[in-house]
Amino acid sequence: MSYRVSGARVGATMAATALVVGCASMDGIAPRSTPAAPQDFKAHQTFGADVAEGAWPAADWWTELGDAQLDALEREALEANPSLRLAQARVDKARGLADVARSSLMPHVDADVQMRRERFSNHDVVPEPLAGSWRTQSRLALDFAYELDFLGKNRAAVAAAVDRGDAARVEAFAARLVLSVAVARAYVQLARLDDQLDITTTTLRERQQIYGLTRDRVAAGIDTRVELKQAEAALPATREEITALSEATTLTRHQLAALCGQGPDRGLEITRPKLQRVEAVAALPSRLPAALLGRRPDVVASRLRAEAAAKDIGVAKAQFYPDVDLLAFVGVQSLGLSRLLTIGSAIAGMGPVVTLPVFDGGRLRGNLTATDAEYDVAVERYNEALVDGLRDIGDAIASIRSVAAQNIQQSLALDTAREAYDLALARYREGIGDYLSVLSAEAQVLAQRRREADLRARAYDNRINLVRALGGGFETRIPGDTAVQHPSASMNPA
Repeated sequence: MSYRVSGARVGATMAATALVVGCASMDGIAPRSTPAAPQDFKAHQTFGADVAEGAWPAADWWTELGDAQLDALEREALEANPSLRLAQARVDKARGLADVARSSLMPHVDADVQMRRERFSNHDVVPEPLAGSWRTQSRLALDFAYELDFLGKNRAAVAAAVDRGDAARVEAFAARLVLSVAVARAYVQLARLDDQLDITTTTLRERQQIYGLTRDRVAAGIDTRVELKQAEAALPATREEITALSEATTLTRHQLAALCGQGPDRGLEITRPKLQRVEAVAALPSRLPAALLGRRPDVVASRLRAEAAAKDIGVAKAQFYPDVDLLAFVGVQSLGLSRLLTIGSAIAGMGPVVTLPVFDGGRLRGNLTATDAEYDVAVERYNEALVDGLRDIGDAIASIRSVAAQNIQQSLALDTAREAYDLALARYREGIGDYLSVLSAEAQVLAQRRREADLRARAYDNRINLVRALGGGFETRIPGDTAVQHPSASMNPA
């Protein structure tokens, strides 16, 4: 329930209001969450030990992989993928809501045109000869309304809407980063499958040669049909692996085509990747983790939404106090149309209207409690994004180091396995070795070749993961969009 008071003595009305507002109390209602700071998390040993100093990723970070075809696929995806258009629609919606909020800071002017046929009561305030008669009432006026935002409620709502608009633009960049990472990862997967297909094709050729050799040994009475069948069984098994790898390659091409917003035929045009080898060296920009606040789009967007939620609390608190509106009108009004536009029909008026809460059944307290909870949710999402960002960087650095160490050992293992295989095969050709020795040595070589291809793909993946963890080239200014300033003010609600 609310009372409306209009008149010239606004001061007296507001003084009386202050006494009544005590009925709606904010006591005991407050947020519980506190925004974390990067320095709250220990990461010096992870980010500082044996880590070279590097630069922040560029917005077109994938060009560092040195593959022109990948560059073209990234451009196609960023132009045509539906997920980016969806993100842009969210940006447009947020911009529109900000414009709606800004309108509350401006005067509103409405044109009021009324014309109604009305019978006046015989027992009302209208005297005879009008009482009991039908007459046409006409009104043509401009109505003015302006809310005097003494407590800053509307300004806080505008600031919250602007923060949400900025957050939507940052999230659009985050969607761009997710898409570019997905394209690069699928491309690396295609390169890995091509390598595995080469290895398996080479293995098939070698096994065909061994099968021919075994057949000759059987003819010479050195081996039995048991060894011949073992060598023969390896051929269809290898062809089956080739078929499975070909299927996986086709599916990956379809995935890349879909990421580019195209049909599966686009995948058929993709040729074999020619990625430039990346250095297996962990390098991080300086000023981590503090600089992460302005470089990770998910962290920045979460912080902006927490800032908006803090301003929403100011709006909710302001609703406990009076609203003061200034109303005015000017125009003409008359009974009938013949005298509507004469000087005597002129009307005008102006005055304040004060709306104050007296009893609302707990609505204001409930709204403030819910708004505080929304702030807590936004702050904890920000804290979670910060923790996840630091973990992502730590994971990427650990994986880069691990792959570098594994590459050294894998190279030694492959050389040893090749030597063992060459010796076993030579002994088999000379008739002094058996087929099982050749089969065992071959299995080790095959495993190490596949391991080599997998580690090469992991090196690319780790580099991509580090780029994503470092924000993928995000800065305070989004390419192709307006500046998004990183909020420096505290997220603590007023």
